[in-house]
Amino acid sequence: MQPMSNKVQNPETQITKTTAMNDRDFINDILATEKYLTQAYSTALNEASNQTLYQDILHIFEDTQNCQRELYNMMFKHGWYSLDKATIQACEQSYQQFQQYKSQLPVH
Repeated sequence: MQPMSNKVQNPETQITKTTAMNDRDFINDILATEKYLTQAYSTALNEASNQTLYQDILHIFEDTQNCQRELYNMMFKHGWYSLDKATIQACEQSYQQFQQYKSQLPVH
């Protein structure tokens, strides 16, 4: 019987390790850039005072977010991106924390 892993991950697509950048390196770099851009566009959306500008940034944000998701899916498919499994205890702690925040909100 194999021990249970705390990672969610597909089998890794093997890449020959060299000093040159490989597909995994390039995709990882692009994914990091896309994550940074979505954060920056999100801030710009929050601060845009002109509706036309807001709509333009929103369209760019959506395209960037979709690209980021496609890159994430590709990396996950090839086993190059893993996630930690959430334990029942961690889920319960998050739920309790949310309930505390919720109880602090004013009731309308």
